[in-house]
Amino acid sequence: MMSAQHNYCYSSITSKALFPCCSIQSYNPNSRFPSNICVLYSSVVGVHGVYATSRKNKKKKEGFKVEAAVSLGEHEVEKLLDTVKWDDKGLAVAIAQNVDTGAILMQGFANREALATTISTRKATFYSRSRSSLWIKGETSMNFINVHDVYLDCDRDSIIYLGKPDGPTCHTGMETCYYTSLNALLPDSKVEQNKLATTTLYSLESTITQRKLEVAETENEKPSWTKRLLLDNSLLCSKIREEADELCRTLEENEDKSRAASEMADVLYHALVLLAVKDVKVEDVFQVLRQRFSKSGIEEKSSRKST
Repeated sequence: MMSAQHNYCYSSITSKALFPCCSIQSYNPNSRFPSNICVLYSSVVGVHGVYATSRKNKKKKEGFKVEAAVSLGEHEVEKLLDTVKWDDKGLAVAIAQNVDTGAILMQGFANREALATTISTRKATFYSRSRSSLWIKGETSMNFINVHDVYLDCDRDSIIYLGKPDGPTCHTGMETCYYTSLNALLPDSKVEQNKLATTTLYSLESTITQRKLEVAETENEKPSWTKRLLLDNSLLCSKIREEADELCRTLEENEDKSRAASEMADVLYHALVLLAVKDVKVEDVFQVLRQRFSKSGIEEKSSRKST
């Protein structure tokens, strides 16, 4: 199915990403597979071939779903690469960012071949200046960065690989390569060493996780509010219901925006404590949201497992 003349990937048909290829899904309500399906798709959307088919229900003749890959040739890929403003050495800064958390994972450099390889394989690929060769992040550790999208900045001289890491990105075993705060290096600094550069939500999650670890160590001390919530499921659930109700009242009673923001902050905080009790990461929640909103509401609901 795949040929040397074309690069394939499977991103949204409406995506404005640098990926030149798209995934198209079409449901045929007829029970019989039309023999001219490839011709049909080729004439309508330029598909080069069907790569997978499946029946919705094998027992009932409810038709089948056809998945096809749209591809652009090497010439089109080269045209895209020409839009990047490579420096005098043929390089551009390439930053890897977590698609769910927004965390900056690492920074390297890419040349034309590295970017083309990333587009075709969807594995974050860089150019090593010291070895003068390409390297795929994870080729040794198996901690690949699976690229979902590629962005160029406004000057088109730097690149973001927006993707999902398979494991720690840094060779030290840290989640990202950015865990050293300059403030922590100052004399008499009270800033925690080896603290990841995180946004407000993830900093709060980290604090709650730390309180959870401290619960067993401080049994004889008066617990903080967070620790009380961690130790009392009934109290925690009652607070979540209470804060959610107060958030709804800001709408029902037409309270100002600051009240809504304040109540939502309370909801988020207490919900994060519940996630900590359940050993669920915020990143896991964001991944579910990303997967749900990448498809229509009807498709998403039908794909959920029944409980």
